[in-house]
Amino acid sequence: MNETTKNPPAATSTPAGRSFVLGTETRTTILTTGEESGGRFDVTDSTQIPGARTPLHLHTRYEERLCVLEGTLTIWLGEETRKLGPGDYVTIPTRVPHAIEVGDEGARAINITSPPGFAELIMRAGTPEDQATDSTELDLDLFVKVSTELGDVVLGPPGTVPADLAEDSTVD
Repeated sequence: MNETTKNPPAATSTPAGRSFVLGTETRTTILTTGEESGGRFDVTDSTQIPGARTPLHLHTRYEERLCVLEGTLTIWLGEETRKLGPGDYVTIPTRVPHAIEVGDEGARAINITSPPGFAELIMRAGTPEDQATDSTELDLDLFVKVSTELGDVVLGPPGTVPADLAEDSTVD
């Protein structure tokens, strides 16, 4: 065994151009793009402020996996409600309505989508972190346009949960 095998080099910092903000609520760093994984998956690391909420939505083209690193997330996933803390993990299948709320202390989570999709949304609709200010707003029209192109369907505004959907409605 050579010295390199026994003591691998320390991880390097994330390359420039991989960190984005979505308004003032979310900072995301792209760790692996779909292109880098041969179209199999992407990986992001996101930090969100306390109380941030996603709209009720679903993904038609990719599943999402979340692993909480810090803080707490409440996830409304179909008929289930789950509260996740550090080390907890959840898979969000395609076509399952879901919404996420960040706990009082904020949260940080790793997000893996397969096939890839979320990292592309962040790259196309987010603001590069080095161009953002404390008051940078999310371009909601661009975010919705890119989300739709990637097969995401918004079912309700932040605060809406799957139980709020009409019982007789279906999503194709």
